[in-house]
Amino acid sequence: MRTAATPSPVLRAMSRVSSPRLARRAAIGAAAGLIAGTELPATLGIGPIALVLGAGVGVGYRLAFSLPRRAYVDGLMSGAALGVPLWVLFSVVVFPLSAAGAPAWTAAGMRALVPHLVAWAVFGAALGLLAQALTDGAERVLGPEPRPQPAPEPSPHRVLVLGGGFAGFTVAKELERRLGPDRSVAVTLVSETNALLFTPMMAEVAGSSLEPAHISTPLRGALRRSKIVRGSVQSIDLAARRVAVASDRPVELAYDQIVLALGSVTNVFGLEGVLRHASGFKSLRDAIRIRADVIDVFERAAVEPDAARRKELLTFVVAGAGFAGVELAGAINDFARGMVADFPSLGPGDVTVTLVHPGDRILPELSLELARYAQERMAARGVVFRLGERVADARPGAFVLASGEELRGRTLIWTAGTTPHPLLRTLGVALTKRGAVVVDSNLSVPGHAGLWAAGDCAAVSDARTGAPSPPTAQFALREGRVLAANVLAALRGRPARRFHFESLGALCVIGHQTACAELRVPFTRRCMRFSGLFAWFLWRSIYLLKLPGLERKVRVVADWTLELFFPRDVVQTFEATEADARRP
Repeated sequence: MRTAATPSPVLRAMSRVSSPRLARRAAIGAAAGLIAGTELPATLGIGPIALVLGAGVGVGYRLAFSLPRRAYVDGLMSGAALGVPLWVLFSVVVFPLSAAGAPAWTAAGMRALVPHLVAWAVFGAALGLLAQALTDGAERVLGPEPRPQPAPEPSPHRVLVLGGGFAGFTVAKELERRLGPDRSVAVTLVSETNALLFTPMMAEVAGSSLEPAHISTPLRGALRRSKIVRGSVQSIDLAARRVAVASDRPVELAYDQIVLALGSVTNVFGLEGVLRHASGFKSLRDAIRIRADVIDVFERAAVEPDAARRKELLTFVVAGAGFAGVELAGAINDFARGMVADFPSLGPGDVTVTLVHPGDRILPELSLELARYAQERMAARGVVFRLGERVADARPGAFVLASGEELRGRTLIWTAGTTPHPLLRTLGVALTKRGAVVVDSNLSVPGHAGLWAAGDCAAVSDARTGAPSPPTAQFALREGRVLAANVLAALRGRPARRFHFESLGALCVIGHQTACAELRVPFTRRCMRFSGLFAWFLWRSIYLLKLPGLERKVRVVADWTLELFFPRDVVQTFEATEADARRP
């Protein structure tokens, strides 16, 4: 591990100062001040001391200001303006206080000092002109001023964070907070997008409740001192400590400490038909495509004379009934049924939203009581549930279940599986069966110094209970904070922290002004359960607080407020082709 003493800012500043440069400027300032001050003794009445004072002011003036070539007008104006504070400092304050008797700061006394003001203004103007003239003359005779030689900066420790999701963003943000002005550590974040996507609100983008940009926080605005590299990671050489990144121009990055926060990708379990004909739900682009596709099929169904074809166009199938699938199905159901009012030729009976899940209940992350409530409320609003089933194949206009039953429909959205980033399998580190990197209690990868992992791509276990950490945002945020602290601890030779975090609860919105909430009571094992309107209010309040940046919070609140008074926007701003829209 590299260690280097970091010189103080004062020492670094002193090392940049060139003594010949200072001496030259001081001599010019003293000469200009002495010449310009020849009129001061008679006016100020302090004799030769005025010349010494003028020379001292000249030295200070020349050392304080850098004078460009031939800037005589600027020198004249700035010098004359300098006369006013000099008059206040010396004639109004210093001279009366140093004289015998009490200072006469009366109206008559101040009027008596007006000639001093004129003298100081003339002195300042002359000083500005003379300093400029002498500086230009010295440059012609002696050549340019000696340039200060910058002190060699210590080579910073290079921390490379791969992934701009919750875990990676939090690591970079926490490193910035802990480092402050300390530049001994250089942080680089590699991300495929230039913004942090707030995934808990993605379903509201697909359902046209929120504008896409309002749930995305620009990385460059949120991370002020980190270097941002937009691109996809192509390879990682752990032995050489280098990473190849593909972007407009391929980049190779060296590192001392590396954080794997690459997240996960959609897993269709080898189903080629699903891969070709289903939409994924992992990125903001996916949410925008889904919204555009819903609007598109309504436009087509509005002019379709065949009832069976209309029914097929307006059938939406969501595979997977975890948080993402349930929230997306609820959002699409609300959006689609709300759009019927804009299409007189269509009715609510033409719309079908089907949720397919291999388990015997939806929302396995919540209690059975809340899961049943969610299913009942969504069914009452028209969502069809196919539990104990899974999508086995897909082709244009139809989706085949594992039982062999065929569902006629055009839109399939896959939320039924994810897998850690496939690049992890090339590293030669220990992985779980799922493909996640095995880490120890302090989030480092055993056997590989300087290698860390967090988020969806890591198999993180609680240091106290040994329970696996689920791939959710609240765990990724806490993992990122602990990991950042441990990276700095490793660089500074301090002991690392062990990761421990207990879930604060779970929230799931299931449709218009309806949600389920399960919140843990602090310092206990008990949970409080809420449902309906109050849970919906909790969902919006808590996630609004978690959304990074005040500007984004204001924009989201504005979107939600408009939704209370106006219907959802059905303008199709993105036209997806058949091949482009159906790709996880």
